[in-house]
Amino acid sequence: MATTDKASTRDRLLDAATELFYRDGVSIGVETLCRTAGVSKRSMYQLFAGKDEVLAASLERRAPGYAAQLAPGPEDAGTPRERILYVFQRAEALSTAPGYRGCPYLAALVELKDPAHPASAVAREAKQRLQDAFRVQAELGGADDPAFLARQLMLIFDGASARAGAGIETLPGLTATTAAALLDAGGMRRPTGQGEPGEPPA
Repeated sequence: MATTDKASTRDRLLDAATELFYRDGVSIGVETLCRTAGVSKRSMYQLFAGKDEVLAASLERRAPGYAAQLAPGPEDAGTPRERILYVFQRAEALSTAPGYRGCPYLAALVELKDPAHPASAVAREAKQRLQDAFRVQAELGGADDPAFLARQLMLIFDGASARAGAGIETLPGLTATTAAALLDAGGMRRPTGQGEPGEPPA
């Protein structure tokens, strides 16, 4: 198989894996995965040791795009408080999209229940990067205990993601305000008379 053919086959497998595992869960079988990707099982096993490796690779490939959907870019520069709240505002917006199933990395960790699984390692790294980003902004914003505040923010993020992904909660108007209250309690209060991003001044 030519190099370009291998790349195309790999891309099709990872595209199918990203869609299927997020929509239907990690229990999807190799047969379904290969049929959806339009590749043979033989071709899959030429590229990957098995389905576990495909799942890990699909999560790894998705990570930069997923992070970019949440993180403020240079054009969204603001205070550390505003940059943290931006993540929760984006999570609220993303949760309204058709087919939303919550955070793909949290979902993988919950479903797999195996810390030794290669996809679990990828998912933990993705969650840790978000927690580290919260901690950095909390430090810049003068939080009383940046590391503890980052852990609290992750509880809100993951709890909101899980509840919205299960269809038992709607996030808009809830998640960012909850995170704002936590920032207040953690020593990252907004200046008096200044509204949060997207709100009129008080």
